[in-house]
Amino acid sequence: GITYLDHAGSALFPESLLKAFTDDLRNNVYGNPHSQNISSKLTYDTIEHVRYRILQHFHTTAEDYTIIFTSGCTAALKLVAESFPWIPEGTKQPSSRFCYLTDSHTSVVGMRGVTASMNVLSVPIKPKEILLAKSRLPAEEQNCTTPHLFSYPAQSNFSGTKYPLSWIQDIKSGKLCPIKIPGKWFVLLDAASYVSSSPLDLGVHQADFIPISFYKIFGFPTGLGALLVNNRIAPLLRKTYFGGGTAAAYLAGEDFYFPRKSIAERFEDGTVSFLDIIALKHGFDVLEKLTGGMEKIKQHTFALAHYTYTVLSNLKYTNGAPVVRIYSDTDFSNPDVQGPIINFNVLDENGEVLGFSQVDNMASLHNIHVRTGCFCNTGACQMHLDMSNEDIQRNLQAGHVCGDNIDLIDGRPTGSVRISFGYMSSFEDAQTFLNFIIATRLSKSAAEIPFQSVTKPTTESVPDDHLSFNNADKLSPILQVSDGELRNIPSETETTDSWQPPEPEAESIRATVSETAVPTCKKGGKPITVAKIYLYPIKSCSAFEVTEWPVGNQGLLYDRNWMVVNKNGVCMTQKQEPRLCLVNPSIDLKEKILVIQAEGMDPISVSLEDNTGKEAVICESKVCSHRVKTYDCGERIAGWLSTFLGRPCRLIRQSSDMKSKSHRKNTKGLSSATNISLSLVNEAQYLLINVASILQLKEHISSRLKEPLEIEELIRRFRANIVISAPESFEEEEWAEISIGSLQFQVVGPCSRCQIICIDQQSGERNKEILQSLSAARGRKTNFGIYLMNQPLHSSFSDILSVGSQVLPVLKENTEIQPPTSSEEKCSG
Repeated sequence: GITYLDHAGSALFPESLLKAFTDDLRNNVYGNPHSQNISSKLTYDTIEHVRYRILQHFHTTAEDYTIIFTSGCTAALKLVAESFPWIPEGTKQPSSRFCYLTDSHTSVVGMRGVTASMNVLSVPIKPKEILLAKSRLPAEEQNCTTPHLFSYPAQSNFSGTKYPLSWIQDIKSGKLCPIKIPGKWFVLLDAASYVSSSPLDLGVHQADFIPISFYKIFGFPTGLGALLVNNRIAPLLRKTYFGGGTAAAYLAGEDFYFPRKSIAERFEDGTVSFLDIIALKHGFDVLEKLTGGMEKIKQHTFALAHYTYTVLSNLKYTNGAPVVRIYSDTDFSNPDVQGPIINFNVLDENGEVLGFSQVDNMASLHNIHVRTGCFCNTGACQMHLDMSNEDIQRNLQAGHVCGDNIDLIDGRPTGSVRISFGYMSSFEDAQTFLNFIIATRLSKSAAEIPFQSVTKPTTESVPDDHLSFNNADKLSPILQVSDGELRNIPSETETTDSWQPPEPEAESIRATVSETAVPTCKKGGKPITVAKIYLYPIKSCSAFEVTEWPVGNQGLLYDRNWMVVNKNGVCMTQKQEPRLCLVNPSIDLKEKILVIQAEGMDPISVSLEDNTGKEAVICESKVCSHRVKTYDCGERIAGWLSTFLGRPCRLIRQSSDMKSKSHRKNTKGLSSATNISLSLVNEAQYLLINVASILQLKEHISSRLKEPLEIEELIRRFRANIVISAPESFEEEEWAEISIGSLQFQVVGPCSRCQIICIDQQSGERNKEILQSLSAARGRKTNFGIYLMNQPLHSSFSDILSVGSQVLPVLKENTEIQPPTSSEEKCSG
């Protein structure tokens, strides 16, 4: 089954929550709460009941706090930034300051964009600095009424550190001063991460603003949050825009507007997401029923985190080196100062960091879902990974952006791995994760050791009947992994193997490959030739091997012109459906048809002629984040594929009249004025691998497998277009350009492999060892093969790529291929 360890990203919803909610909708009619009819009155009253339920959950009342529904925590933060009564620079009064802890989510830091537009200064405060800020202001300055705002997280979403809730009162009373400046301090407590696993008592800790997102607590509904506003500050909030439902009266013909008296109605522009709000009632009911309350969730999740931390921090290689580096401010001994989040990087025996993307890929092979990167918290990332401001800027120049898979630059990590536990997590989840780390990093003899000294965590504070989720209450489809149920999981657009070439202005690039370039062979000995040629007419399906093939403007003619999509129009790959490799397409150029075969199915054909007439269904799809125009190939082939794969799907083809517009790249090494057109490939027109490199990898893999792999099987796993026979293994990584006959290619980067290479292309079966062996053989990298781009010659003769043709390489000046610079993991579909 799936081991889900990203509860800090989102909780998972139990089946009973959906059932209770849908039963409610079946039994009641809920109208727009702004109307006055019976169904609308029911909606309005139910929403008000939910407001009280939220206040009750946080141990407060409507006398002290107002609930303003928003689309999420981010929207709540933006609302505060826009409505806080700031006093700008340049007035007679002392000006306001917006201070925030550097260990804050992007959405908090982003508030400074709003304050800057209002001419209000923002001041970042490091966690250590706030602990030193204990001096009171002089008495004469304490009477100043200039409003300042200090924001900090109750729990770091990066490390799980819980910052003292006592800061709220200390700052409001003047006992703590974020910066020494006259005025009155208000406190924004970012509670989004904290409240997912810990109780928050607003009767004791009375922050002025508390933004939350409900999906982090319940898993459902998404897209709904709230801002809890202390009623003492609420009357001071300013608002300029007014939407539907917020006005008591206004005139269309002149500037007259009178707001509603209720703070909530004044700030909830338009119709609130009333059905989602109604779902919250069932969320609170189910949470209480299953767990017994937030205090028990806190103890349960912390016990799992404490156990995992203890084992993880004690894992050692045979040379005594630690297996992981944990980024934490605590020793996981107290649930009041540490939440159920563990942030770390995996190390090798020499103490070098393994890139988080590699760890993520390996975890995915073991059906373990983790989170990687900087988690929208650059400040904490810098603090724990010891990255300077200049480092962050250099990483950006190197092509790294937030959320991509570039995990190492110059050997230094750009982010880390995060696991987090929720109320549905179990001891088995923790063990599964730890066994994964041990199995992939340590020998079998060492695998037993760490568990001997650590006691299974006690979760006695949560009654057994509350924890037996698998028996008493089925989880959402996300946690149920039979083939039939996996169809309910929204499949992601395929992420792919290598990199997105940088924009031309980002670096100086060479001109188009010079026809007069002198080929330079490394050893100058045995000639290099083309050994095999493959094309993949249908993306992520089986290869079609040829001895010679015409080259078009987008690569090999008809290579990846078609793709299979699910019923939502999302591209299906072998990651989600390994059986795609059993679909065997071939091209008959004489008959002008694509023939598709599979075991147990009658062959079926599709015309090679474009069908973009009036009868064609034109649709938009995405390949590696690039939007492409496609058209549907009809019901007949859709039925054939759906029958074979056992799920609804369709075949679509890239529209030829849109190719030149929709899927292009400005490519390093080709003239900056030229956009290279791509088919439905992920990253480049061609992928090249070397037989000598395959043989070296085969030797390494064979020592780790019970049955050695055939060379042909390995070649097919790497899904290359061009397979060459070169004297030396991995010498292709030292090439800048190559010529094959009249064709000239630019090398645009290495292909960083994902879990697709673990799929046997003849059977569809997975073997996790392949990716692990590649990583071990390549010294922590998963690069194998190189991407090529070709600028077709403007000639009336068609270029042909043939087996046996000589390959003439030009060596790079710097023989180290730079890391990928794309925003996504790439893989060969």
